Amino acid sequence: MTRKFSLIIDGRAVAGERGSFPVLNPATEASFADCPSASLEQLDSAVAAAGRAFSRWQASSCEARRALLEAIAERIEQNAPELAELVVREQGKPLALAQMEVAGAVAWTRAAAALDLPVEVIEDGPAKRIELHRRPLGVVGSITPWNWPLMIAVWHIMPALRAGNTVVVKPSSLTPLATLRLVELINEVAPAGLVNIVAGGGGLGREIARHPQIRKIVFTGSTPTGQDIMRNAADNLKRLTLELGGNDAGIVLADADVDAIAEGIFQTAFLNMGQTCAALKRLYVHESLHDRLCERLVEIARRQKIGDGMAEGVTFGPVQNREQFQLVCELVEDARAAGARILCGGEPLPGKGYFYPPTIVADIRDGTRLVDEEQFGPVLPVIRYTDVEDAIARANASENGLGGSVWSSDIARAREVAARLECGTVWINGHAEVLPHCPFGGCKMSGFGVEFGLEGLLEYTAPQLMNINLPQPG
Repeated sequence: MTRKFSLIIDGRAVAGERGSFPVLNPATEASFADCPSASLEQLDSAVAAAGRAFSRWQASSCEARRALLEAIAERIEQNAPELAELVVREQGKPLALAQMEVAGAVAWTRAAAALDLPVEVIEDGPAKRIELHRRPLGVVGSITPWNWPLMIAVWHIMPALRAGNTVVVKPSSLTPLATLRLVELINEVAPAGLVNIVAGGGGLGREIARHPQIRKIVFTGSTPTGQDIMRNAADNLKRLTLELGGNDAGIVLADADVDAIAEGIFQTAFLNMGQTCAALKRLYVHESLHDRLCERLVEIARRQKIGDGMAEGVTFGPVQNREQFQLVCELVEDARAAGARILCGGEPLPGKGYFYPPTIVADIRDGTRLVDEEQFGPVLPVIRYTDVEDAIARANASENGLGGSVWSSDIARAREVAARLECGTVWINGHAEVLPHCPFGGCKMSGFGVEFGLEGLLEYTAPQLMNINLPQPG
């Protein structure tokens, strides 16, 4: 790929003052493009530009904001093939999944456009009217991860704009290109300075977190990084939305239909090669179903075609980066050494690329690293249980609390179990489904705040109470 990429600051394409760095294709381990690297001075310029734009955009009408987001959605849709290819080459996922990511970006943009900020009337009498309004915060800093680079940038940017804020984005240095192109497209239809993007390392993310002119940070990524952001955001009491790590548990009850649920369990555990925060990451299965469900999961795993995401027919791509790839290898080897049974996969594929096949691990217990730690990769530990009370206790023993699920033919019983799981979202006979009209967020060490829907939009606002004393006759 010979295309040149630029930072976007105040509506202008600029080179990085720290030069550039290579972006690797995880299927080949080779560089295919260079990304500009921003200096801290360029970060300051981007924040200043966003501040100037905010002075105008905060007074914009709902109609103007909605029209802008619709125009952005159209530009994404018009450039969908290019964006999907960028996602494949930098992130590694199969082309069909990248196309779904781009389509999701369009859908989420349009969903944000359709939202309305409410005005709540608290009191309405002859002498007094009290209204609760929602006002934009100012400059929002968006820090995005490498697993869904385009989609998550849209999740951050669009509600911020809809609420009347302006944005400075910093994408992951592992997958910056689709996000750079997205912001370039946004700037074809948006006022200058409304959305700016800087990329690179050198403490750039930490400086965004502590920047005095940024009023809110929205971050999706690891819990340790989220904790660091929270510490650095304290000086000016930034608002925070933190969607952090998850080690989501699923519980399969004894009455479940194995043939009906196996495909759903596999797809939600191995979505994006398991590199999804809310993927199913540890599966507790009643002893009466354990062996049969493992057999079905292995059958599905062996049907996957592994390879470069741009190759025809590929359904399973590489792990995105070497560090994550090495962690997956390490966790599987630790499980093997602890006596776990590797039912399929369990070894990296030979040759170039960070390819690790879908791996099902049985005869494994809590206390093993693969169960206790978030693997964030193509491996699913299946844990046998006898007593559902024990399964619930083990599911809740994690410090994480992003998502969870219950799989059962008895919906009433499933609801009882689901209500006891300590997580922000609980699914019944499903997992990992996020929707633009439904709030999504975690508890415990999986972060706080929500995204999506009206609740997500309100995260980008500050409440302002308007207390009106009405004139009285005489």
